[in-house]
Amino acid sequence: MLSDSEHKMSVVVLFGGMSSEHEVSRVSAGTFVDNLDRARYEVLTVGITREGRWLCTEATSAQMADGSWEELPGNMPCVISPDRADHGMILFTPSGQVEKLHVDVVIPSLHGLWGEDGTVQGLLELAGIPYVGCGVLASAVCMDKAVANALFEANGVPHTRWLAADRWEIESDLEGVCEGVEKKLGWPVFVKPANAGSSVGISKVSSRDELKKAIDLALENDRKVVFEAFVDGQEVECAVIGSDPAVATRPGEILAGAEFYTYDDKYKNGVSQTVIPAHLPEAKLDEVKTYAAMAYTALNCEGLARCDFFVEKNTGRVLINEINTFPGFTAISMYPKLMEHEGTPVPALIDHLIELALERTEKQHG
Repeated sequence: MLSDSEHKMSVVVLFGGMSSEHEVSRVSAGTFVDNLDRARYEVLTVGITREGRWLCTEATSAQMADGSWEELPGNMPCVISPDRADHGMILFTPSGQVEKLHVDVVIPSLHGLWGEDGTVQGLLELAGIPYVGCGVLASAVCMDKAVANALFEANGVPHTRWLAADRWEIESDLEGVCEGVEKKLGWPVFVKPANAGSSVGISKVSSRDELKKAIDLALENDRKVVFEAFVDGQEVECAVIGSDPAVATRPGEILAGAEFYTYDDKYKNGVSQTVIPAHLPEAKLDEVKTYAAMAYTALNCEGLARCDFFVEKNTGRVLINEINTFPGFTAISMYPKLMEHEGTPVPALIDHLIELALERTEKQHG
């Protein structure tokens, strides 16, 4: 991909962000920073604070992970310019000068809202800068559980029974919404904000009173609430890469410490354990893998995504839970582990993701 032996590709790694998954993003981005081949790439890191400030920083992955990057004296305010003539970043230097930097590709290592939901992808589309991962539509659709569920259904990807309600609907007829949930889904029920990203604002409830409290909690995180029937199933996850065709791995599973896989389990406590491939019969592993590629393609995903499923314990039914369009890249994350298990270690995986980003832009713009 290098135009000549001297030229290094300029790669910007975006990290942090304003979502509830800010901390995980910092750790994921460190994986990219530590594994990008410096002989091939000129790496720039841009941190987005919880308040939404953009700072170009020379932080190490450790400083990114522990949050101390924000205090580094060399940090410079910056923006990615939507002006295609700039094709890159604008830095505001301490001397008051404005400096433009050409950027070849962006790795938006951001999880959750304002990062994994199509917003940053839209900015990069305007700028004409290639970026790793899903485009605007897939990012936005996968972030909204109600829209994603409707599209899974429309495309024949089996999903647990579900309902959704808007804030106005809930406020005008709370009892009616609760009755609908009880009738269609039974107990227990998972109550989720439609757009919160990770396992934030999610409750598992078994009564009308608990349901009302859970709805209040979900509405603190979003104006739309999704209700899903409980599935007594094994939670398994597939990594998918590319498009035309999308290639899925066989699934791995996480043996969680808590009753359901909470945000703290996932990222902080390290109590969960990864098993690859998942403890399932061969035919079932292949069935999940087939549905992963099907779901990914149905929702227009490109680059990479992690598809999460339940395999129901008594029936063996495979049900999709959700798609993560920028899955975690931490040391305990399933996506890089699954790819490694298939023979692609992280440095080669990153090279491949960058190649896919450049190929997509070439196809779009000829």
